[in-house]
Amino acid sequence: MTKKDLGLLVLIIVVGAIVASVNPRFLRVENIANTANTIGMFGISALGQAFVIITAGIELSVGSVIALTGVLFVDLISNHGVPWEIALIIVLALGAFIGLFHGLLITRLKMQPFIVTLCGLLFYRGIARFYTGDSTAGFAFGQSFPDLEFLAAGRSFGVPNTFIAMLIIGIVMWVVLHRSIYGRYLYAVGKNEEAARYSGIKTGLIIVSAYVVCQMLTVVSSVYFAMYTRSIAPSAHGNFYELYAIAAAVLGGFSLRGGEGSIVGVLLGVVLLQELQNLVIFLNIPSSLNYAIMGGVILIGVLADQQFGAYRERRRIAEAARQPGKPGGVVAP
Repeated sequence: MTKKDLGLLVLIIVVGAIVASVNPRFLRVENIANTANTIGMFGISALGQAFVIITAGIELSVGSVIALTGVLFVDLISNHGVPWEIALIIVLALGAFIGLFHGLLITRLKMQPFIVTLCGLLFYRGIARFYTGDSTAGFAFGQSFPDLEFLAAGRSFGVPNTFIAMLIIGIVMWVVLHRSIYGRYLYAVGKNEEAARYSGIKTGLIIVSAYVVCQMLTVVSSVYFAMYTRSIAPSAHGNFYELYAIAAAVLGGFSLRGGEGSIVGVLLGVVLLQELQNLVIFLNIPSSLNYAIMGGVILIGVLADQQFGAYRERRRIAEAARQPGKPGGVVAP
């Protein structure tokens, strides 16, 4: 756990204490369970977003992909009788294709990630609305999928399965990012893509894979959201969910410049965001201000990241200047 992670953990404890003092209902078991369920759903998509951000990219189409794959998944199992396991494979394949498509546009055609994913945000939302005729997709009265509902919306030992799934995925992602060669390549590409290329790293392949991972985790998150809400209005479902993912990653120490961040930090960022949501609810602040809070959190996170990055660069230059004989150091006459 880095110093940033420890600082974020302290902030979570402080905010939690404030929320609990404002309204003791925050500490009720049911509220904690519901909050953990929400943390799980948003946390999975935030982990995917983090993989893209570490390459100095961004994925703005997360919310629209959640809407598109959500309505497709519900339609397949509800109206076409497709077993949910097969439907899950289909939407995962669609997510992988979307990630591959975005990655190739960015690496082969040299398009900006912001433009590619912004277009995706509009395109996939439009496809979802067209697919459903702009009507709500949901389950018929009395339809039940016991195994799927337990995995997606049930609890094990009192803990929401979504939260357990997020922890499992988080552990796997931690090993991949912090204990594998692939993870080191991701950091290297984000830090300096050109230098990584000259070092023999296939930077294009690394970037494409990051977008594929991001979209596949987004699809997993979309299935959880679909089973949680039980109905999906494609015009609104998933709106601005990419903001939650980006905010969690930024709060967790992932620099938008790339090459920095930790998986633990992302998960802590998601927890802090949901604590803030509880604070809004328990203080009776209008829910319409949620997006304003998200925008403020992202702004503060980016500002802090810039200031911290500038401080580290000044410190690095100062240390180099104090070491004669080393590159950037002062050589004694």
